[in-house]
Amino acid sequence: MASSLLRTSTSALRAATRSAKPVGAAGLAGTSFVRGKATLPDLSYDYGALEPHISGKIMELHHKNHHQTYVNGLNAAVEQIQEAQAKGDMAKAASFAPLLNFHGGGHINHSLFWENLAPSGKGGGGGPEGELAKEIDETFGGFEPLRKKMNAALAGIQGSGWAWLVQDGEKGGLSVITKANQDPVTGSLKPLLGIDAWEHAYYLQYQNRKAEYFDAVWNVVNWETVGKRMS
Repeated sequence: MASSLLRTSTSALRAATRSAKPVGAAGLAGTSFVRGKATLPDLSYDYGALEPHISGKIMELHHKNHHQTYVNGLNAAVEQIQEAQAKGDMAKAASFAPLLNFHGGGHINHSLFWENLAPSGKGGGGGPEGELAKEIDETFGGFEPLRKKMNAALAGIQGSGWAWLVQDGEKGGLSVITKANQDPVTGSLKPLLGIDAWEHAYYLQYQNRKAEYFDAVWNVVNWETVGKRMS
C-alpha cells in the first residue's frame, strides 16, 4: 500500500472501521487520532490511459471528485472525534464511527483500486502469474472461473458496493467476498483485488450496462500489484 494512502494511523482507522455500526465509547477511548491528514493519492498513469475500457472522463471524476470527497469526509470525521475526545465526551466520539467507516473505507478502497489498475498492455490485463496464479488455480480452477465468480458477485450487489479477491491472513487461502457501500475489508482478510460496483465507476460510459463494465475492467487489472499483496 502506498505510503500516501493514509497519513492518519492506518491501524487506528481499521480498528474503528470494523463495522458500520457505531462502536461503544470504550471502543474509541483507547484510539488516538492525532496524526496528519489523509490526502488524495496521485495516480501512476494519466486519466485517459485506461481507455477504451474506462474512459478518461470517468477516471477524472472518480479520482478528483468522488475520492476527494471521501478524503475530505475522513478528515472531518477524525477532526470531530479529536474534538470530542479532547472534551472527554466518548459517547459523542463514538457517534462519528459510521462516518469514519464510510469515508475512511472509501479512501482505503479507492486507494487500493487505483493501484489495481494499469493501462492495457503496459502492466494491465492478461492474467495472474507465479504464486498468485497457482493459488487461483487451486482455489477456483483457473483465472476464467475466478473472473466469472467475481463478475457474478458484482452483478449480485444490490445498490452500491465492492467485490474483492481476498486472502485469509490466518488460515491462508483465497476467496471472493462482497462489501456493501464503502465498508473496508477488515479482520484476518487481506484485500488483493477490488472492483468498484458503484455507479460512479461506470455509468457515464456504460450507463445501465454494468455487466459490460465488469467484463471490461479485467483488461486493465494490474496483476503484478495484486500478486505483491499476497503473503
